[in-house]
Amino acid sequence: MCQGEGRGEGNRRTSISMERWLVTGGAGFIGSNFILAARREKRAEILNLDRLTYAGNAANLEELHSDPAYRLLPGDIADRDLVRKTLDGFSPTAVFHFAAESHVDRSIEGPAIFLRTNVEGTFSLLEESRRYFNSLASSEKGRFRFVHVSTDEVFGSLSPSDPPFNEKTPYAPNSPYAASKAASDHFVRAWFHTYGLPVLTTNCSNNYGPFQFPEKLVPTAILSALKGRDVPVYGDGMNVRDWLFVEDHCHALFRVRERGVPGETYNVGGGNEKTNLQMVSALLTLLDKKRPRPDGLSHLERIRFVPDRPGHDRRYAIDGSRLRRELSWTPAHAFDQALEKTVDWYLDNEPWWKALESRHEAGTRQGLIPGGRP
Repeated sequence: MCQGEGRGEGNRRTSISMERWLVTGGAGFIGSNFILAARREKRAEILNLDRLTYAGNAANLEELHSDPAYRLLPGDIADRDLVRKTLDGFSPTAVFHFAAESHVDRSIEGPAIFLRTNVEGTFSLLEESRRYFNSLASSEKGRFRFVHVSTDEVFGSLSPSDPPFNEKTPYAPNSPYAASKAASDHFVRAWFHTYGLPVLTTNCSNNYGPFQFPEKLVPTAILSALKGRDVPVYGDGMNVRDWLFVEDHCHALFRVRERGVPGETYNVGGGNEKTNLQMVSALLTLLDKKRPRPDGLSHLERIRFVPDRPGHDRRYAIDGSRLRRELSWTPAHAFDQALEKTVDWYLDNEPWWKALESRHEAGTRQGLIPGGRP
């Protein structure tokens, strides 16, 4: 896999007709799936700027090892000098901003890094993108976009009777993670209205699919069962999430880049509301068929209810009608089909997740702060 900074002036214009995308956080879960989809479909030449934190894994992109149109640049988006040199050297036609600290439990345990990466890092990227954009010729300015990938968690929690979040829903973040992403969304919006940077923001629902770091719900359930451990479910298991297959999310982002209106926000949802208990049960039922327990019992017997996360939002749901109506995008995968595809991927890629075990504090629960709100 090629690594290095942007190419020199003599090389960067050799394929002027091809899109050139600077992707931040492209070694993470959604970012790596995005890059793989983009290169499989030959959509763009890609430079991946990633700090390679505990959740970033260059091995996710091993498929592109000999692809001359993909390069990895280890680095921090909060390093403005590096960001400036990267933009000038690579001359992107778009920036896709995935880089973020994203695990809610970790944000409760240590919020400072969430402020630094999600807020200060986004500010650094916006400022250098603004400078770069202003240096472009008029013809190149019309092509450039800054796509900011965010979350539905910025909207807070819904009651069972509330309508799903839409693009006009007021922000009401309840965790340090959600607050940091909300702040970054507001910065992105301000850089459009104040400076004219052609930004596009997406707020997505919970993703699932290949390459997700083991601390998240779906891989936690699958891998705990495969290792013969208890499968933890927070609280009463009745928290509801709208589930979106990561490959569908990636294609929604392609569509937003192609057809989205600068300055606008688009919600990306899967239309699959499930309680956490329903989601875990569906995963374990698939494992009963595909990898039965040696003792003949169901994997469902491993479910254990554990203390809830402080401030745990009760329900998220996305109204994705604007994306369907204005940009003609709908998810391509049925929920059951994509969930089975996800389970199969983890069963077929044991070396991948075993290599991450040392990074994932196995059995260590984070985010339980004494005195925290129940």
